[in-house]
Formats: sequence, structure tokens, C-alpha cells
Amino acid sequence: MSEACCATESTTAATEPEHGPEQLWQVRELRFAAAAAVLLGASWLFGPADAERVASISALLAALTGAMTFAPTAIRNLRHRRIGVGTLMTIAAIGAIALGQFTEAAMLGILFSIAEGLEHYAITRTRRGLRALLALVPATVSVLRNGRETDITPDELAIGEVMILRPGTRAATDGIIRSGRTSLDLSAITGESVPVEAGPGAIVHAGAINGGGAIEVTATTPAADSSLARIVHLVEQAQERKGAGQRLADRIARPLVPAIMVLAVAVAGLGALFGDPLLWLERALVVLVAASPCALAIAIPLTVVAAIGAASRQGALVKGGAAVEELGRIRMVALDKTGTLTRNTPQVTAVVTRAGMTEADALAAAAAVEARSEHPLARAILTAAGTNIAAAEDVSAVAGHGLVGMIGATRVRLGKPGWIDADAFTDDVSRLQADGATVVLLEQDETVTAAIAVRDELRCEATESVRLLRDLGIDVAMLTGDNRRTAESLAAAAGITTVHAELLPEDKARLVTELGHRHRVAMVGDGINDAPALATADIGIAMGAMGTDIAIETADVALMGEDLRHLPQLLAHARRARRIMLQNIALSLTIISVLIPLAATGVLGLATVVFVHEFAEVLVIGNAIRAARTRPLPGLTTTTIAPNAPLHPHIAPAESTAGDACCAPVSAAKPSTPADLPAVPITLDAPTSTDCDCCATTTTPLMLEKPQTPTLPIIELRPNRH
Repeated sequence: MSEACCATESTTAATEPEHGPEQLWQVRELRFAAAAAVLLGASWLFGPADAERVASISALLAALTGAMTFAPTAIRNLRHRRIGVGTLMTIAAIGAIALGQFTEAAMLGILFSIAEGLEHYAITRTRRGLRALLALVPATVSVLRNGRETDITPDELAIGEVMILRPGTRAATDGIIRSGRTSLDLSAITGESVPVEAGPGAIVHAGAINGGGAIEVTATTPAADSSLARIVHLVEQAQERKGAGQRLADRIARPLVPAIMVLAVAVAGLGALFGDPLLWLERALVVLVAASPCALAIAIPLTVVAAIGAASRQGALVKGGAAVEELGRIRMVALDKTGTLTRNTPQVTAVVTRAGMTEADALAAAAAVEARSEHPLARAILTAAGTNIAAAEDVSAVAGHGLVGMIGATRVRLGKPGWIDADAFTDDVSRLQADGATVVLLEQDETVTAAIAVRDELRCEATESVRLLRDLGIDVAMLTGDNRRTAESLAAAAGITTVHAELLPEDKARLVTELGHRHRVAMVGDGINDAPALATADIGIAMGAMGTDIAIETADVALMGEDLRHLPQLLAHARRARRIMLQNIALSLTIISVLIPLAATGVLGLATVVFVHEFAEVLVIGNAIRAARTRPLPGLTTTTIAPNAPLHPHIAPAESTAGDACCAPVSAAKPSTPADLPAVPITLDAPTSTDCDCCATTTTPLMLEKPQTPTLPIIELRPNRH
């Protein structure tokens, strides 16, 4: 509530929150307020004892002490022709002292300092809670050097070195498993509680907990540039981006400050013409305080910081206040099929060939054309065809249709029915599509020789996610380039009634625009193939974007995990944050509207106006902090980190694949015992859902090392917390 509310410069504490106060008693403004309160109390004690001179001096000292938190900054800013809320408070304090109202001036300084200190403390704690994610990086890491294990700090870790991760330890940076098999707990990064099975060649992200056997991991990035560090930087940058509501508050607050000064001069001048000049000068000073827009100026920024930090702990990167507000206004979600509603692990389920051709020959020919393709269907065909398949020559892609290439002297086309005439395979194509499979046709020298059916199974949580979206009053539509029969089959299983199939990338973008004429639309895709639609939608959401830079950069929101239930969780959180923003703006404007006429007419004095105004600001701060509280859905976790844990890697200040999600979440009570207790076994019980047969039915005992510090919620405003 200093000049940062309305001026152009931010304070050091705002730019480097991790160096700010950790406890309430360490806040500078609160210390000055406490000292001023003691002096003011002393003045009241001396008053009845007929020591009026001593009481006045004590009250004056209280006023000067309270003003030390804002008056010097306001005076310095005036030299640079910047005015703000602190300017108004300084003028009011000086005027009250000049009129001999030392007690009122002291009350102004004390209450304003308390409100300013609470704002400083709240913002610092909220921002530090985000950077506390970096505490997930261990203080030391074991590496292989010259054939021996050596403990080093993460800063000393070089790309290509081999880390040794024992059960219960965290990865210091990103890497690839060189040897060993294990299960990885990614809940602190993606918000998902289901461990991910990993073996040689699997990617390990910084902060992941090794829950199984010891593994060797080859580091692929420095600790300062790991995926975890990039997430922190991106969210810090996002917190600086302003939303529409914050811009509205700025548009109101900035011109309001000079307007208030003009109003105060008018009250003093006009009142002096018809009454006592000193009386109306006093009322003008009260108007300055009553009309202060500080609560309005902080209403949105603090809410945005809290909401984005909370979302990041749920595995969602929200890129700025504008994205938070738009998420809160979404009324329709358009879901891509592959990789969003489905597991993105398609498999070949059937191969129909013409007479004289075997299934193996058909798969080999198709695999030769798909050899260098990154499409999910290509991976399924390559897996089914086996190894030692020579790639076709002169392969070119026809966007949205298929591939063309040469195998020896034979021209081969592989693509969707419609682009390739099914001919004798028409009935087979219809039958396979009715079963929910995607069918590609193989054509050799203009003769269709095979139909290959590939099916990507629906995510087990897809139906629940759609239901949760509907419970929020959000319509759901499927947008896919797949054929209509396959799309409708999967949509029916997920509970989606609006299906748009056989779409090219540009068709998706056009359709999102059309849907946007009736609703605020969020498009959910992979951030790469759906880039046009993601950019066109009111909000673009990339799914499963952990460690994928292009997905994070393309979308307005990036969901780090693979559990689709994070989507309704995020939308519900954003709606709540937007309601808090609107409540704060309404409360701030109401206070100003009510206090100004009461102050101008003399109904309320300076002390009463100061108390009401500053109490309202404290309410706004407290309400904004509510946006930091999260309500995770059943089975989805919220990261808890010791707020004061040291940040082990050196991360410069930011400049202005999870596994199968179909399994029900694991309920494991992680230890929060003191550090001197031994490691305890944790048994992860597999779910017994009858809707999913991909989960094991046995229990897997995991030994987790004792925690370094007890875990606490990131953001709590409790003076005695530590």
C-alpha cells in the first residue's frame, strides 16, 4: 500500500520475495507500527495525570514514528513527479500535525503501517511459497566419478554425469535412466499421486522421488536449468502479467489519486467561503484519507499472485492474471481426442488384407512409410511391425490426410478413408470404425491392399472429468481429426454428446472461433498439433506438458500431469479466484463511495475514517489470501513444502511423462516424523475399481527415506507458525 500501489516502480521486496520477512515480527512496517502504538499509549497514560505537554510530545513522536514507513518514500517520489496512496497519507498526516491533532495523525500512521505491513508480508509469503518448490532439489547428490560415488552439491553437477538415486531420494535435475527399474513419485511436480513405473531410457524430472530400487540417471541439464527451475521462472513471470480486472483496478486507481487531491482542495476552498476555514481544511484532510484507493490497487494483484501460486502446486502453469480471469469465465471446453481424452498409447487391433498378402507384409509396408513419423498412430504401427524395417524413400506428409512414399519401385500411400478409396474394404472399414478404432488404408501402386485398425483407449478418468466439468456448468465438446464413427464411439463412452470429427488443424481453429461466439471457450490439446486451435481459443490448455518447452510456450495454461481431472480442478479454482477479485473490487469501491460524503460533511472524523479505511484494506488482503487455498479433488494431491527450506541450486531471478492415469489414486500416508526417526515402510494399495483392468491387484512395499523437514502447507498467515 505504498507507492507501489499506484506508482510505476515496485519495491525490492516485490522483486526479490525470497529475501523478505519470514515472520510477522520481522516486518519493518509492523515494527514501526508497534513502536508508534507504545508511544501513543504512553500519551494516553500521561493525559489524565495533568502532564499534557508530555502527552502531546509522546503523541507527536507516535505520529512521526508511524509515518516513517510511508512518508520518506512519498517525498522521494514527489521529486520524480510520482504520486500515490502514500502521498495522500503523508499530506493528511502533515495536515493533522499542523492542526495539532497529534493523536489522529498517530492513529493514521499506525493503522496505515499495519495494513501496509500485512500486504508486504502476504505477498512475500505467497511468492516465497512458489520458489520453495526449488527446495524439492536435495542439498547433495551422489554421482559416479572415476568409478567411485561422490557426494556433491547440485550446482556442481555437470551434464552427462551419472547420478545415483537410492530409494526415497529426489532427483537433483532432469536426466535419463541408464540402469535400474523403479517407480517415481511425481506428485510434487504434477499433482498426481499415482507412482510411475520407469526403466532404462525413461525420463526423470527434477524433484521426482525414487520410490523403488536404486537407479543410475544420466543428467541432461544443469540443476539451475532443470524443468523444475523453468516452471518456477515461468510462474514468476506469469505473476507479473496483469489480468483484465487488475488493469481495471489500475485504470480506476491511477487517475483517482490526483482527482482526490483536487476534491480535497475543492472541499477546503469552497468550505472556507461559507464557514470556518480551519474546520473545512480539517475535513479536506479527512477526505484525502477516506478516498484513498489503496484497497482497490492491491485487490487484484495479491489475488492473482495467490491464485497462480496455488495452481502451480496443483501441477498447472497459469500464465498471468489475464489467464486466471479467463479461466474463471469459461463456459465451454473443447477437448482434443488423442492424448487428451485417450491415453495416447494406441495399439494395432486388427489388420485386414487382400488375397495374397499377409498381415506381416502389410504392417511392414505401412511401417516403412511411418518410420520417421512422430504421430501416435505411427508408433502403434511400428511397434506391431517389429524391428529391422527399412524406411521408405521420398516420404512426404499430406496434412490431415496421410503419407506418400516409395518402397523400391512401388508408390505407397497410407492414410485415412476418404483420402484413399476403401474399395473392397468398405465393409471392413465400417465394422472396425463402429468398434471405436481408427482405420488407415494401405495403397500400393493405386491398389488398396490392407486396412489397419488402431485403437487408443479412453482414459479411465475421462468419464469422471467430463461429469465434473458438467457439474461446474461447463459444456464439453470433442474436436478430432479422426473419423466420425470412432469419435462418436469414444465420446459416448466419455459422456460427451457434442462431437466434431474429421477436422483438419485449420478446421479446429475455425470451429473454436464459431463456438466462441456463444461461449468463452477453452481448447485442450497437446500444444503442438493443436497449436492453431489453442491460439484461437479464449484459453489454450496444453495437456501433459511437463518438460515440453513448446507446449508450455504455446498455451496460456500448461497441465504438467496426465490426469484429466486436473482440468475441472483448475477451472473450479480459477472461478473461485475470480469471485474473490470481484468481491475485492466491490468492497474497495463501496468503502470509497461511503466514506467520501461522510468525511466531507463532517459526520466522521479523521481517526474513525482511518480505522474504517484501514480495516477494509485488511479485509481485502485477507480475502485475497483465500485464493491461495486449494481444494484438491479426491485422489489428486497438493504439494506441501517446508516454506523456509533452503534453496539448494543457485537460480537467478526470473526476467520480466507421467504414467498411466487410469488407475485410481494411491492413498499413502507419507511420513512427517522428526528427522531423527528411522525410515518407515509404506504400502501402496492398488485400487479395486471394476472399471479399469490395467492396474495391478497386489500391493507394492516401498521404503521411503526419512524426510529432511516436516512438511507444512506453503501459504499460511500464522504469526506463531515457526
